[in-house]
Amino acid sequence: MGSAAHPLVSFVSLAILLLALTAGCEKSASSSISAIPPADSIDFTFRRKSAPQPIKIVCTTGMVADLVRNVGGDEVEVTQLMGAGVDPHLYKASPGDVAKLSSADMVFFSGWHLEGKMSEFLARLSASRPSVAVAEGIKSEKLLSDEQGLHDPHLWFDVQLWSLAAARVKEALARFDPERAEGYEQRLADYQKRLEELDQYAREKLATIPPQYRVMVTAHDAFRYFGRAYDLEVRGIQGLSTDSEAGVRQINELVDFLVARKIKAVFVESSVSDQNMRSLLEGCAAQNHPVVIGGELYSDALGSEASGASTYEGMVRHNVDTIVKALE
Repeated sequence: MGSAAHPLVSFVSLAILLLALTAGCEKSASSSISAIPPADSIDFTFRRKSAPQPIKIVCTTGMVADLVRNVGGDEVEVTQLMGAGVDPHLYKASPGDVAKLSSADMVFFSGWHLEGKMSEFLARLSASRPSVAVAEGIKSEKLLSDEQGLHDPHLWFDVQLWSLAAARVKEALARFDPERAEGYEQRLADYQKRLEELDQYAREKLATIPPQYRVMVTAHDAFRYFGRAYDLEVRGIQGLSTDSEAGVRQINELVDFLVARKIKAVFVESSVSDQNMRSLLEGCAAQNHPVVIGGELYSDALGSEASGASTYEGMVRHNVDTIVKALE
């Protein structure tokens, strides 16, 4: 790998940096976002000469890890930091995570501050090893933003956009490991073909929901890309990050909305507490409009092996089927 520093020195330096940056993120999310380098500044002239096989890669979320496994194939050994049901917005790296990052050949993360308290730390890892934010290679005109102008990080809910993130993974792997670039290219083509089929599946299934019921309310505002891509109106109790607070006014406004539109089902998320959702249901009941939980959606984390949603494709199919069943 590129750094000649002693492994212990590297580990200690990363640990100190992580503690400092995590403390900074606690104070201000926007300040850490400004420190993340733009996509075109990431060093793709990777330092590999004779790295061992397979390439040791650390990924943050399950969605990112799934991208890397599909494009990298047998050439990569992927370690995933955040498991099923883990909220990346609130995740704090442990000393064990620092050790894994310290020994990785490459690091892949989602970006646009999805990883919350780790964001600046992950961005600065590029000084010692190739670190790639897969969502930050997509043109800004394709992105959604909140009222403060911060990009919505939940790009994987639009399958076509996530296919572009897969291409960024291929680019990074091919530049790091040019001898096997042809294999990465072929696996990307195969994977993108499956994603085209997945996108069509979602489009056709969701189109069966009657227009007046094409509304989904979830725990936080993670599904805007999904709504834009597949023509659903989406509402979240919390904002883009689960680190935001949901006030009484927001819940009351959603209660009025559900009652007025006669929406019969809302959705909880596997990685978010259902406390606010329960308050929402109680508010609807008080207005004599019963609303049920239409099912559990996978938003910021994949599911367990037993859930059928342990891969990106499985997650999308589960979410689509759950939404259709509850709203049709």
